Amino acid sequence: MTGPIRRELHALWHSPWQLALVTYVPLLSVLALWWLFSAGLPRQLPVALVDLDHSRVSRMLGRQLAANAVTAPVAFADLPAAVAAMRRAEVYALVLLPKDLQRDLLRGAGHSPSIDIRYNSQFLLMGKLLSSQLQQSLGAGLLELAGLKQLVSGVPRARVAVNLRPVQSQTTALFNRNSNYVGFLVPPVLIALWQLLAMLVFANSFNRELTPAPHDSGLSLAFWPKLLAKLGVYLPLLALHGAGILCFLYLYLGLPFAGSLSVLVIAQCCMLLAIWCLVLTVFLLMADSARVVSFCTALFAPAFAFMGITFPVHEMPSAAQYWRLLMPSSHYIDAHVAQVSYGLGWPSLPAQLASYWGYLLLLPVIYLLGRRLQTRLQPGCEVKP
Repeated sequence: MTGPIRRELHALWHSPWQLALVTYVPLLSVLALWWLFSAGLPRQLPVALVDLDHSRVSRMLGRQLAANAVTAPVAFADLPAAVAAMRRAEVYALVLLPKDLQRDLLRGAGHSPSIDIRYNSQFLLMGKLLSSQLQQSLGAGLLELAGLKQLVSGVPRARVAVNLRPVQSQTTALFNRNSNYVGFLVPPVLIALWQLLAMLVFANSFNRELTPAPHDSGLSLAFWPKLLAKLGVYLPLLALHGAGILCFLYLYLGLPFAGSLSVLVIAQCCMLLAIWCLVLTVFLLMADSARVVSFCTALFAPAFAFMGITFPVHEMPSAAQYWRLLMPSSHYIDAHVAQVSYGLGWPSLPAQLASYWGYLLLLPVIYLLGRRLQTRLQPGCEVKP
């Protein structure tokens, strides 16, 4: 085995692209994504404000929106112009204050004006954030107005708060209490990116065997030792990248963490083994460098959407839930959340790793496909996709 490992290290050193994938490309990618989300929480998001009332109440509601750190109201003269701006993504939401808003509010029963709030749901997290913040800002202003109206009508001050809010509610966030996007989005995004890089590293290593260098037998000799040598070389390198991501997020940045980093490192190694099995299966099936990379990219690229972080898994269609099971990152993210948020620790490790059992079914398939490709790679045989 020493010979194949030495051969793989020699090939890595003389491949600039492969060397970049295991050295500085992951580092630059991690820093770029962290910088992208480093603000933590979106602020001053442009919101179209259409004021058709031009009254004291509508101006007060406009000031409420401006006082919110998340929203930055932009005045528009009419609704069509505001809708057009939202379609051009110049603003992310729209608030329409109707005509006679103040008059209908002050007239009391039988007159309930409607404030039109629209947001672009294509931006999932941003739309959800703006929806809650707009309702919170406008609701606070309208409650103040309702309180003044009751005081004028003679309701005792002690009774006003009870009338406005007969049931008090308290919302306590169990996780991500500061609504920080770094702790919420960056870890799964980095895991999805790391999985994609691992796929490219394995695929490039396998594809190199289809066009061996001069005086190199490729895979035609010592077939299985050479394949295992690739795992022996790249598994420690990629595991080091994964551990580095965890240390950067939870030791250097100090993001909240309740479990054990060691458990996550073991889960990451299992994830890499699953990636190796998937990529090797595709390589043995296709034996064509362009098709291998294209198919694996199509399989792994949408991994983030299938993790269940921004969209609940149980709400996905059945086909999407089965597709999700193919991606190793979907299995890893369950262990990640269990450690980061719930702090389950070592007792939960066997149950978390048991979800990878399906990839063991690929081993006999890999063996049979490997024997077929080994026969085709014998001297005098031409490899065709």
